[in-house]
Amino acid sequence: MSIEAGMDRVVAVDWSGDKGPGQRKKIWAGVWTASPKGRTMGGTVTLEGGRTRDELSGWLVEMARQTPRMVVGFDFIFSYPAWFLKEHGVASAEGFWRSVASGQGEKWLARECEDIRFWGKPRKKPEEFCGPLMHRMMRRTDMEVKVVAQIAEPAKAARVVGIAPKSPFQIGGSGSVGTGSLRGMPYLLKLREAGFSVWPFDVPSFPMVVEMYSRLMTGPVNKSSEEARTAYLARKKKESAAFVGLSRAVIAAARESEDAFDALVSCLVMTEFRGEFPELRQATDPAYAIEGQTWTPGVGR
Repeated sequence: MSIEAGMDRVVAVDWSGDKGPGQRKKIWAGVWTASPKGRTMGGTVTLEGGRTRDELSGWLVEMARQTPRMVVGFDFIFSYPAWFLKEHGVASAEGFWRSVASGQGEKWLARECEDIRFWGKPRKKPEEFCGPLMHRMMRRTDMEVKVVAQIAEPAKAARVVGIAPKSPFQIGGSGSVGTGSLRGMPYLLKLREAGFSVWPFDVPSFPMVVEMYSRLMTGPVNKSSEEARTAYLARKKKESAAFVGLSRAVIAAARESEDAFDALVSCLVMTEFRGEFPELRQATDPAYAIEGQTWTPGVGR
């Protein structure tokens, strides 16, 4: 569908790379749907949990049939550093997704993997990614939105103060994003085949998929603390119209689950700035075209 059309639905997915049944508890989606009777930014908001990755992707495809003017944000990394793709003879993000989907992703995730650049418990970060070489384990977009020293805007830098930037090469330990990313990339192929455009790799059209980073959506908060989540939601309700009109059930779910909290806040931020999605353009910069780009408010301007 033409990108000039308005928005009917916004979905933010707090993803999980869990291989077992635990993914049903960890995967949450915040959903805003335009409605004349809606009390939150002209629509209604729900929180959805209990699905596996397969079930979630099928559910998204079905929703897109009902409301094609829809954008979905996933909290995982859509590609790897350009040098790594080149090393593996891959010239595009799509080519990398296909390699991952064909079995290479699970080989990297296997305990017996010999490529020591994939690290995490029990394996330590390799020397080639330490100190002044840290940038090698990051994409350009990661450096721009996750490394405080690289962020020019004070407000955006404040959102990640105290948070160690995560690399797709980290597949174990606290905050690792590599596992979820490698197990998420095959679904980008499936969604694209179902008619979604994947930004910034494709010419944008609805329905659309974007990469987002939940920490940039929430800002500083101790998300593992129910007390902190509760206080955050109460404060935001007073400060921002985006948090007004949420149902008791939605608030309760976000208080009780860190994953539901991330999905809700990310959905509300994406919805608040939903007017920016029709303005997004396909990447022309070679780095973004192969490595991808994290969506944040104002990124397309």
